[in-house]
Amino acid sequence: METEIRELLQGAVALDEEEDRRYGKDKRGDELPAELAFRETRLKKIREARKTLEAEAKQEAEQAKKEGKQATAIPSDKAQRNFTDPESHIMPAPGGKHFEQAYNAQAAVDSAHQVIVAAEVTNEPSDKRQAKPMIERVKDNTGKLPNQMSADAGYFSGEAVQTLASAGVDVYMPPDKTKHTSMLPPSPRGRIPRGLSLPDRMRRKLRTKKGQRCYSLRKQLSEPVFGQIKQARGFRQFLLRGKEKVGHEWRIICTGHNMLKLFRAWGEGLVTDGMTKVMPSV
Repeated sequence: METEIRELLQGAVALDEEEDRRYGKDKRGDELPAELAFRETRLKKIREARKTLEAEAKQEAEQAKKEGKQATAIPSDKAQRNFTDPESHIMPAPGGKHFEQAYNAQAAVDSAHQVIVAAEVTNEPSDKRQAKPMIERVKDNTGKLPNQMSADAGYFSGEAVQTLASAGVDVYMPPDKTKHTSMLPPSPRGRIPRGLSLPDRMRRKLRTKKGQRCYSLRKQLSEPVFGQIKQARGFRQFLLRGKEKVGHEWRIICTGHNMLKLFRAWGEGLVTDGMTKVMPSV
């Protein structure tokens, strides 16, 4: 029996050595081909993505029903889900000539030193629903609402303007996109006509001298901040994945921006012992 056992063990060792030589170490030779294994994994991810898209479509249909709108609980033909970072979405790149898999980074900037007083990341391509959340974030961070705010046309919605105005915020937010080279109509005079719609009231407000002056501040407040972060400091791509982690990364970038701004203000004597001599309006 000892002889038989010894021969069986020797045969097993020889077989292992032969299989290692033919198929590679720790492989038996009956594994699935790499291509087939990849396809099985891919199919599993596709099925998971399909279930997620169907759940999102159902949720959107339920929300639309509450708002009195009609919607089907079926994902549209253009619905997509990214395997690498499912929480990111396809969005139009600056200029609108192509699309990118991305997040939508938001920032609210004060009017005195270009300090970012609120920063957030969303995976919604449109800014339309971001005005109210960002102003609420400003209040959380500073303890009060801003006296005045301006935002580009992408943020405009009647609900947002009404809510912010009722809270005492002087809002400058155009309903329409205009080119920098476009000539605005003459400043309106007299009382505001009765029955004027909210978008028309905002158009009229932005045509006044005060409206033009306040809205033009965006060119020297929020727009330069994004230019400084992207161009001067070269931050053009998030390194992390997932909305929560990307949000943390964006706030770190904004914190670095603020440190530079506060250091400059300190050097100019505007900040001493952590207190600002000039209180900025947001």
